[in-house]
Amino acid sequence: MRMATALSVVVLGAGGIGHAVMTSLDTGIGRIDPFKDMKNRPGAGRGLNLLLVGTDGRDKITEEERQKYRLGGAPCHCTDTIMLVHLSADGGRASVVSLPRDSFAELPDHTDATTGAHHTSHPVKLNAAYAEGGPGLTVRTVEHLTGVKISHYLEVDFTSFMKTVDALDGVDICTTRPMKDTYTGLDLAPGTHRMNGGEALQYVRSRHVDGAADLGRMERQQRFVAALIGRATSSGVLLNPARFKEVTSTVLGSVRADAGFGAEQMLAVNEAMRGFSPASSEFTSVPLADGGASVPVKGVGATVKWDPVKSKRLFEALREDQPLTPPRRPAPGTASAGKATTVEVSPEDIRVQVYNGTPADGLGKQVDDALQATGFRTTGSPLTSDGGDVRRTVVMYDPRWDRSAKSLAAALPGSELRAVKQQGATLKVVAGTDYKAVTPVRAQENPKGEFDATTGDQAVCR
Repeated sequence: MRMATALSVVVLGAGGIGHAVMTSLDTGIGRIDPFKDMKNRPGAGRGLNLLLVGTDGRDKITEEERQKYRLGGAPCHCTDTIMLVHLSADGGRASVVSLPRDSFAELPDHTDATTGAHHTSHPVKLNAAYAEGGPGLTVRTVEHLTGVKISHYLEVDFTSFMKTVDALDGVDICTTRPMKDTYTGLDLAPGTHRMNGGEALQYVRSRHVDGAADLGRMERQQRFVAALIGRATSSGVLLNPARFKEVTSTVLGSVRADAGFGAEQMLAVNEAMRGFSPASSEFTSVPLADGGASVPVKGVGATVKWDPVKSKRLFEALREDQPLTPPRRPAPGTASAGKATTVEVSPEDIRVQVYNGTPADGLGKQVDDALQATGFRTTGSPLTSDGGDVRRTVVMYDPRWDRSAKSLAAALPGSELRAVKQQGATLKVVAGTDYKAVTPVRAQENPKGEFDATTGDQAVCR
């Protein structure tokens, strides 16, 4: 959720920015030392591991923003979001693993950052580590839980997050269903929305959109990060040095990081990650025991516990610099001999009304039957078009269902795609004289593999 600094890493990866610029940006970063006096740490492994922590700090939020985006209330001074990001040794992949804030954890011996009292090891929810011992205890706890050595620590608050999104002139988020959360004020109709910083903060904070609560929120946070990366790599920021410096100055000037994350490290990441794109990123969450069911712990409250076997394998893969997603299948629109063309949206999820646009009797039923045989949910009652003799078959669709329209058009080679605002979820096919047959299609099935991970370019409208 608080991927502001990860955005700067992505921007650096394609920008080819010099040492002087990096040094000037380095001076704006707030510094902390989360690794002080740490002992008995895990082995380094291959690649780079960043712990991205989002706190609920809101001291720089204006009163207008507090009211508009429902940011009132006292902060708990704890971590609202925790993400472990692994950058592969060759710079070609970023693996993002969400760590649920309610994860059961055992804090090591430490001194409370607020009271100064010494505490022996005791159970807590993971997000309480920050409240008791700040960044240092958070790093120690995550390393103890995962066995992954943290290379760098990056921290962002509400204000930083909003500034990052606004610096990019907003980020596009798509949903196929209404999303409403009275706690955060989120209220989205189906479709694509360009969100500013405050609206994006509502989206990634919402926990009451559905019954999935915090786990559903983590999935939305991952989709947002993918959209953020896509925006950064496609908006022209990387090709404009002045714009690049403006955006990265905003990002880096509003985060806190360990002293070791400076100009030299940013340049190294820059060199390694040129050509980075959403497809270069992969997202997952720690596998949970008992399907993520809450486990009450005396004195702690409702927690979630990690699957001891699957989570161990996940973090072993990170240490060994292995991808979390399986090899990719053919891209949508391609087909192997004798096989159906792969598309983004399954035919079973697409509702279609067929019209006969020609004088030929029975063409509507012929097209309807063929689409139905391929798996499309046709009405089964084709109609006659009022448009006269149509030569080229037309697929009419509401812009909010553009991915479905592309999948339907793939089944009707040569057809014209025509957007019609407010048409609704049912797509319309006007069969023309050019119609020959329906090409079989099937949904692209890129299995998520053992770790249920997806790549950034697969974080599509939901």
